[in-house]
Amino acid sequence: MKTNNRELSWLAFNRRVLQEAQDPTVPLMQRLRFLGIYSNNEDEFIKVRVANILRLSGFKTKSDIRKEYPGKDTLDRINESLHISQDNFDDTYKKLLKEMEKHNIVVVNETSLTEKQKEFCTSYYASVISVRLVPLILRKAINLPFLSDQNAYLAVKMSSNNSGIKRYAIIQLYISKLCPRFVELPSTKGRKEIIFMEDIIRLCIREIFFMFNFDYIEAYAFKFLRDALMTFDDDISKSLVEKMEDSLEERQHGKPIRLVYDKNMPEDLLSLIATKLKVNQHQMVAGGRYHTMRDLMKFPKVMPELELKRPESLLHPDLHPFTSLLQTIKKQDIFLNYPYHTFNHVIDFLREAAIDPKVKNIYITLYRTAENSKVINALINAVKNGKQVVVMEELMARFDEEQNVENSDRMQKAGITVIHGLKGIKVHSKLILVERKEKNTLKGYVYVGTGNFNEVTATLYGDFGIFTYNQEIATDAKYVFDFLLNPHKHFTWKHLLVSPYFMRNRFEKMIENEIQNARKGKKAYIYAKMNSLTDLQMIKLLYKASQNGVTIRLIIRGACCLQPQVKGLSENIEAISIVDSYLEHARMFITHNAGNEQIYIMSADWMTRNLDRRIEVGIPIYDKKIRNTLKEVFDIQWADNVKARDLSNIDENIYRKTDSKKPCRSQMELFSYYKNH
Repeated sequence: MKTNNRELSWLAFNRRVLQEAQDPTVPLMQRLRFLGIYSNNEDEFIKVRVANILRLSGFKTKSDIRKEYPGKDTLDRINESLHISQDNFDDTYKKLLKEMEKHNIVVVNETSLTEKQKEFCTSYYASVISVRLVPLILRKAINLPFLSDQNAYLAVKMSSNNSGIKRYAIIQLYISKLCPRFVELPSTKGRKEIIFMEDIIRLCIREIFFMFNFDYIEAYAFKFLRDALMTFDDDISKSLVEKMEDSLEERQHGKPIRLVYDKNMPEDLLSLIATKLKVNQHQMVAGGRYHTMRDLMKFPKVMPELELKRPESLLHPDLHPFTSLLQTIKKQDIFLNYPYHTFNHVIDFLREAAIDPKVKNIYITLYRTAENSKVINALINAVKNGKQVVVMEELMARFDEEQNVENSDRMQKAGITVIHGLKGIKVHSKLILVERKEKNTLKGYVYVGTGNFNEVTATLYGDFGIFTYNQEIATDAKYVFDFLLNPHKHFTWKHLLVSPYFMRNRFEKMIENEIQNARKGKKAYIYAKMNSLTDLQMIKLLYKASQNGVTIRLIIRGACCLQPQVKGLSENIEAISIVDSYLEHARMFITHNAGNEQIYIMSADWMTRNLDRRIEVGIPIYDKKIRNTLKEVFDIQWADNVKARDLSNIDENIYRKTDSKKPCRSQMELFSYYKNH
C-alpha cells in the first residue's frame, strides 16, 4: 500500500512552519518567533521520534508503518531532511536579521559594542548573570557532571603561547525571566539593539577564569538532546505518581542522542565535549554561533508595530454576562470555536457549578492545563463548597508530566478525588460532566471538546467545544467516568464515540456506508479535519472509498501518511494542511449518509495510538444550527488559498490554489464569520 513515512511527513509539516518564517506577509517579529517554534518542534521530534527509532533499531520487529522504511534508512532520510532544513533555517535567520536592521532592530555581539554598552554589559553580567553561572572545568580523567539538555552551553578553551598548556571548561546558561536569553542594550533614539546573553558572557569571560593565566580564551556554543522517552518499572509497591516521578528523573538522565556545535569550535575542544557526552560522529551536527533557538519565541517585543496583532476572542452571542450558563445550556446546545470564542465560557461554567447549591458532582478529564490553572482553581473551589469533584488526570502528557504531578498533589490535598488512568491506556478525552439535582433527580450538563482545558493555549489553538443538556449524552458521559473508576466493568455508549472500544469500529462503519451508497450511484462524501492521519487501517479504508467513487476532503495539519491524488488509488481524495497564526488543533468528521449527514467533533486523530490505546471521546452534533455552523467552518477552511498547502507531494509543500480569485485566509475569515453571525 502506498503511504508516506510518518516521520518524513511530520518533518514536512515543520517545514511549513519554517515557510511562515519566510512569508513576507507575516509580521516581521512573528516570523522570527516562527523560527523559534520550528526549532522547538525539531528538538522535541529528535528527543522523541528519533529516539524511538534508535530504540526500535535494536529490535528485529518493526511497526507496520516502518516496513517500507527500516530503521537505518529512516534515520538517513531524517538526517538528510534535517540537514537541508537547517541550512534553510540559518539562511532565513540571516535574512530576518537584515530586515530587522531596516527597522532599526539590530542584534549585536560583544565585538561591536560602544563603550557605554560595554559598561552596561559588564554591570549586567555582575548583577544578573554571574550569580547564575557554574563553570565546570573539564579533565580527561574525571567524568562530566550531569548536564540538562534544557539549557544552552558554552564550551571554553584556554591556551598559552609560551607554555603550550591548555585548559577546557563548560559554562551552562541558566535562562529564566530574571535572566533572559536576550538583553536590550542602551541605544540611540529610535534604534533598538539586542544582545544574546552568551555574548555578554564572552565579553566578561576573563572575569570567570581570572585565576588562570592564559593568553587566549575562546568560547563556542553547543547544545545536546537527550532521549526523552519514558519507561516504567513493574514494582507493584509503587503508586503511578511514584513511578512517574522516577521516570521523570530517568528522562532527565536520558542518553544524549545528538550534539549540535559551533562549526568553528577547535577540534580538540569538540572531541573532548563529544567524549564526555558519549556521542559518536554520526550524532554530531555542525551549526552556527548560536543554538537553542527555540528561545526566539521569547524575543523581546521592542517594536509593537512589527508584532502580530491578534483579534480579541469573542463572547458567544447566546452566553450573556451575569446570566446563568447552566440555564442557557438547559435550553439549547452551545458550540464554541477557540480562539474565535473566548475560553472564559468554560471557566465560567465551572465557577457557576462550583457555587450552585443544586450542583452535587463534577467530573472532568485533564490532560494539559495552564500554569496556575483557573480550571483547577474552580474545581478546588467546588470542593470547598461541598461538591464531590472527580478528576481523571492523565499524568503522561508529554513534557507536561512534572506539572501534572504537581497538580495532582495540589488537588488531592484540597480534597478532590484524583484518578490516574489505566495501565497501558492514556486518557486523552476532553470531557466534563456536571450533575445537578432538579426535581429530585440528577440531571447532567456535558461539555465535550477537541482541545485541552488550558486557558492559555486556548488563545493560540484552534479547537471546538460543545455544551449540551441532552440527558442520553449525559448518561453516556457518566458511563465514561464509571468506566475510568471501574475498568473491570463493561459499558456501552449509545451516542458518544469512545475509544479504544467503539470509535474505530464506528468510523469504519460510517466509511463503509459511504462506499455502499457510492456503489448504488448515490451521492457520497467524507470530510474530515484532524491533526494527524497515520493509521494504516483507516488509510486503507479511505483508499477503498476513493476507488469506489466517494469524494473525500481532508484537512490534516501535521503528519499525513495517506497519499492523495494517486491514479487508481486516491484520485477522489484531496488533502490540505493549514499553517497560520493559530495552531490548527480541532477535529471533525462529516459524512453525507444519503442526505442525513453525520457530524462529529472528537478529541482523537486517526492514529493507531488514539484509536486503539487511548480513551478518546467524540460527540455527534444533533443541533441543526450547530451542524450548519460546522459545515460552514469546514467550507471556509477548505476554501483557504492563502495559508493552505497541497499535500499531494509532501516534499514540496506547495501553496494551494483554488478557482476563486478572491484570497481566503481561513483563520481571519473565521473571525469575520463569528463576528457577523
